Amino acid sequence: MAKHLVMAGRYLEDDPQLALEHAQAAGRRGGRIAAVREATAIAAYEAGDWALALKELRTYRRMTGSHEHLPLMVDCERALGRPEKAVELATSEAVAELDAAGRVELAIVLAGMRRDQGDAQGAVDALSIPQLDRNRGFSYSPRLFRAYAEALRGVGRDREAVAWDRQAMVAEAALGTGQFAEPEIVDLVGEDPEQTGVELPDDAADDGEQATGAGGPGEQAVVAETAPGGDAAQDPDDGTEDVLDEGTDEEPEDDDERGEDLDPDDEGEGGREADLDPDDDEELVADDADGAQEGPARG
Repeated sequence: MAKHLVMAGRYLEDDPQLALEHAQAAGRRGGRIAAVREATAIAAYEAGDWALALKELRTYRRMTGSHEHLPLMVDCERALGRPEKAVELATSEAVAELDAAGRVELAIVLAGMRRDQGDAQGAVDALSIPQLDRNRGFSYSPRLFRAYAEALRGVGRDREAVAWDRQAMVAEAALGTGQFAEPEIVDLVGEDPEQTGVELPDDAADDGEQATGAGGPGEQAVVAETAPGGDAAQDPDDGTEDVLDEGTDEEPEDDDERGEDLDPDDEGEGGREADLDPDDDEELVADDADGAQEGPARG
């Protein structure tokens, strides 16, 4: 059973259908274990089997009493063409038990529902939540920023969408996620690394500026700044990483999410959030009006 669960996790992103087969094989051996039902539900969701995913998610909730996967349940109801049930779940008392990341996922699902109904402004409103803070970066921030950018394009606010796409990339750079995540290192037995070579990210910075994430997602980012005034931006085309200027002193609303503090002048402050620059919107828009990224959405 454990081996099947390991394989389900290994293939979840690359081959969801194969991951689901492994999860179901584990379920035949340990169907009374909550973690097995959870793995089956997530694999079914990734494979697009909405009915099975919803069934397993309900079973997991009954077994554990946890509502952590409520956003996935709402999205399954939406995908099955039952918007009324989806709204009923999304407005239930269980929503109050979601953490910040869960509330963000639920908002993204609700925004997708509004778009399905042709309500573009409703999608923008659904994503206008307290976690949508361009000055701070958390694990959920890049996904939320891109979803908001997509919603803005739906109502014709393209210039603002460019700025939010840019903030998503800045957040990824600060958190060491996405294209800025550390590459997986494979031990090639009997091979000389200098001969075989390992593809490295292009981290050369302009004007002596460099931002280096230590340890990957959730770890403290070490930032060196030499540019005058501290203003900088992230260029998605040249792969360089630039630091941001002044952060804020505001404390995070949620203690369960670890963010990054990008203020290089505030060495003694053990920040938990990434301060993202709110002052360079016009500059960002001017630089990248042609390079906007399309934000993701569920379903």
